[in-house]
Amino acid sequence: MTVYFIGAGPGDPELITVKGQRLLRSCPVILYAGSLVPAAVLEGHSAEQVVNTAELHLDEIIELIAQAHSKGQDVARVHSGDPSLYGAIGEQIRHLRRLEIPFQIIPGVTATAACAALLESELTLPEVSQTLILTRYASKSEMPAGEQLSDLARHGATMAIHLGVVHLSKIVAELLPHYGADCPIAVVHRASWPDQDWVSGTLATIEEQVRAKGFRRTALILVGRVLHAEQFADSALYNAEHRHLFRSSDA
Repeated sequence: MTVYFIGAGPGDPELITVKGQRLLRSCPVILYAGSLVPAAVLEGHSAEQVVNTAELHLDEIIELIAQAHSKGQDVARVHSGDPSLYGAIGEQIRHLRRLEIPFQIIPGVTATAACAALLESELTLPEVSQTLILTRYASKSEMPAGEQLSDLARHGATMAIHLGVVHLSKIVAELLPHYGADCPIAVVHRASWPDQDWVSGTLATIEEQVRAKGFRRTALILVGRVLHAEQFADSALYNAEHRHLFRSSDA
């Protein structure tokens, strides 16, 4: 048997990968993070056992996997977004290795990608920002040394900040010295879900905009000059004068 850590995507059930959906529909056991994975993602399954793990702790989840292992049953362990980003799969994998239970990770569409699509933005623009930093706001646990928000903000790169909307005023205060009050910022609530909503403004205006919307959780913050940018260079990739392996000088 194999445990498949499947990225279900940010919410829209059509944003799961073809491979993820195929495995989800074929595994006899499904363990899904129901607090963030919509039930519609599970449509079409033929599983004998389906468990919402939102109310379970780690040991209970590992016990369910061990039971499936003893029966030779594949497990679809379904997480939101991409399981390798804030998916808490590392601790599960540590247990599976100890128990010698095989596993695979099936990538998924990230919330950051869904937000960029909603905002109609490319997050890496020539001469504006070629770097994307994905991070979270330190609230319940401290960040490792050198990863405080102010440390990362010094780069001026595009930044996606998870788990921070309730601390927005503190985040803005840390970003302002590095990005400037006029820097574009967006807060997206439940990207790709039917009730998705968002606000887009600047570091000077975003707090009031978010207060008006009442966003308190399940929101991603995107900040950087790439948002709504109009003045940037064309990429070399499609430049008529640029030659590469797939476009010769005779093209």
